[in-house]
Amino acid sequence: MLSTSENAHITLGDLTFDVAVSGPADGAPVVLLHGFPESAASWTPVSALLNESGLRTFAPNQRGYSSGARPDGVDSYRIDHLVADVIGLLDALDLDTAHLVGHDWGAAVAWVVAARHPDRIRTLTTVSVPHPGAFGWALREDADQKERSSYIRLLRMEGKAEQVLLDENAQSLRAMFGDVVAPTLVDEHVALLSQPGAMTAALNWYRAMTSDFEATPAVTVPTTYVWSTGDIALGRAGAERCGEFVDAPYEFVVLDGATHWIPEQRPDALAEAILTRTGTAPN
Repeated sequence: MLSTSENAHITLGDLTFDVAVSGPADGAPVVLLHGFPESAASWTPVSALLNESGLRTFAPNQRGYSSGARPDGVDSYRIDHLVADVIGLLDALDLDTAHLVGHDWGAAVAWVVAARHPDRIRTLTTVSVPHPGAFGWALREDADQKERSSYIRLLRMEGKAEQVLLDENAQSLRAMFGDVVAPTLVDEHVALLSQPGAMTAALNWYRAMTSDFEATPAVTVPTTYVWSTGDIALGRAGAERCGEFVDAPYEFVVLDGATHWIPEQRPDALAEAILTRTGTAPN
């Protein structure tokens, strides 16, 4: 079982995505979607563990993060485009189906992909962000979640958010990761988001967000949702309601004490959850 690693460039229409590909060529495919303010590098520790278990991983720098896939304008980052990118990548890679994993914004996209295209998704593992229906409910009804999500107002402020996050040496951006993400990974995230136009493109995901998210149908593929008790952005109310929006085998995994940055901080636990869901966990 020969394992390989490469940085692929996948062209979809006018856009070209950078995709980190690794693992045995004949391994079951797993697509890994990163969040904000991260990059595909956030999956490096998890990918290595999945590859060791025989899975082949595909981690794209998503729309706005890949230098060749950074269109102008907020409308270019609406959910329909983000979902189409994932399906387009599957098509370009000649993958009829794949296991899908997403963290943070990547989780939000993964929920919608699985809901709209269940025939293309073998299993779903989402991290930190619950189903949009559960999150939307919590954002309306739960005072704790309203407070936790108050930062989104800043991120939607064009110009102001870029100024705050890309201050001297991007100190405010770096501070978001605390001391739980390896400095080498933080450097990769910051370097990417410091490219011309990259931060605005990444923030446009927030600026393009509408209440339509909440109307996402229930997911009908086997699903695992991973949430951490130390997440300052996502509270317990929405996390516990998430299972109501899955009409398939479902597991809720709680990581006590972990922060929001689960892929980088707890790669072992996350890889175990993914392997269990994909049916490839060691006996």
